Amino acid sequence: MHQMKKYYGSWAILAGLWITACTEPNQPKEMVPSVKLEQVKAASEETSLQYPGKVKAAQDVNLAFKVSGTLARIYVDEGKPVQAGQLLAELDPTDYQVQLDATEAQYLQVKAEAERVMALYQEGAATTDANDKATYGLKQITAKYKHHQDELAYTKLYAPFSGAIQKRIFEEHETVGAGMPVLSMISGGTPEVEINLPAAAYIHRDRFSTFSCTFDLYPGETYSLKPISITPKANANQLYTMRLKLADGAKPMPSPGINTMVTIRYTEVEGAPECIVPTSALRTEGGKTLLFTYQAEGTVKACPVETLRLLSNGNAVVKAVDNSLKPGDQVVAAGVREMKEGIHVKPMPQTSETNVGGLL
Repeated sequence: MHQMKKYYGSWAILAGLWITACTEPNQPKEMVPSVKLEQVKAASEETSLQYPGKVKAAQDVNLAFKVSGTLARIYVDEGKPVQAGQLLAELDPTDYQVQLDATEAQYLQVKAEAERVMALYQEGAATTDANDKATYGLKQITAKYKHHQDELAYTKLYAPFSGAIQKRIFEEHETVGAGMPVLSMISGGTPEVEINLPAAAYIHRDRFSTFSCTFDLYPGETYSLKPISITPKANANQLYTMRLKLADGAKPMPSPGINTMVTIRYTEVEGAPECIVPTSALRTEGGKTLLFTYQAEGTVKACPVETLRLLSNGNAVVKAVDNSLKPGDQVVAAGVREMKEGIHVKPMPQTSETNVGGLL
């Protein structure tokens, strides 16, 4: 009888537990948000910098006389080739010749007198003071004589290098001042390309790898470039001027003045790879920038990154602070403000290029 009571008592306890379980409300299920994922790309595989440029001669100078005078002759015409050292123009030398002749006579007189005094000094027949005055006077007249010789020589203008005359700024019989441009000249040989770099590109100049350019005049032709120099100081527009040389033997060779488009590519960098992600995948909080990577178990992981630069196509080039981001990873591209470390998410199906809008 005692065992029967114990048996019925156990059944009563089980029945009570069953009734309680049936009457408790259902526990809410975890909400799994659907997210749009984008694949991380390597910056080196997609990014390239492009800047408009212009072809320039390796040397483009305005030529001027070092002395003033009247143009007697100009021996070259616009567009004509010239050789280094060729006589280009000449001033009327009359005044400078007269000046030199007078100085030469004075020089010969002082030189003879100075040499006589210095000879006497060597023999002990002249004082030290007389010898010093003779030496100083000879040096003074010699410098004056040399100066007037140079001025006469400066009445002739020679080509500093081989090239072509671009423009005649003055004509014969006109009076020109010292330093006033008379002829404009460009060098021959392989021309150069000049572009302006913004500061954001200038600071990464040590990672530039290859350079090339294209011309609308020559469709389908790509020209290799070699860097020559970058100005260390920005101009008034905060741009840095970069000069590049066209490869020797390029055909057809563009002439100075033609517009071009220059492409600069980057090299790989050591350490964390530079990656391209949508700007919508970035979230800033507490002075840090985060994005969320999709993990194999269906969760997301917060990844602190450094934003290197923004691209014009809505993407950004970033680098993971902890080296945890690499090309091929998937990141949450929308709704990142609601993301938390470790939550489960459901990837949205990718839209096919042939099923725009997901209508099929």
